[in-house]
Amino acid sequence: MKNKGWKVLAAVMASVSIALAAGCGRTAAPANEAKSAEKSGKITNIYLAGPFFNDEEIRNVETAEKVLAERGFSYFSPMRHTVDAEKGTSEWARKIFEMDKTEIDKADAVVALYYSSNGDTGTAWECGYAAAKGIPIILVHTKKDADSNLMMHCGCTTNISLDELRDYDFDTMPVYEYKGKMF
Repeated sequence: MKNKGWKVLAAVMASVSIALAAGCGRTAAPANEAKSAEKSGKITNIYLAGPFFNDEEIRNVETAEKVLAERGFSYFSPMRHTVDAEKGTSEWARKIFEMDKTEIDKADAVVALYYSSNGDTGTAWECGYAAAKGIPIILVHTKKDADSNLMMHCGCTTNISLDELRDYDFDTMPVYEYKGKMF
């Protein structure tokens, strides 16, 4: 049973990897990545992806939350939500997973805080899932001049810094290619 589970996970990850790689080198956001925005006419509901395991990560999530709130967006921040189950149990993990997946499904866009090539695997999964669903992803690079995994910066709609999030045009979704070191 365990081996079968790993084979299924490997197949899913391979599919997500193909979906992410398809966008690299583009000059405009693909039509399928704007599908959520087309339904409502504009971006209003955002899923905020990113780790919150240390002080720096928590500060960055809080900064992004503040920026999104000041700009009038409705957003879901996993850091602010809990479930009714004992933390660390299988039941807790499943409930968190399902809640976050449901919130990504409802989002018009994902804003993902990215910490270079050593980034959070949960954030990578959330981005891959959003990409497979055609939800635009704004990849926010939190470390200046850091390297990046090509699957992350090519699989998103655009690449910006945390400071640039304050002025990013969510209506037109301009594409900014990643210009740093990559692998």
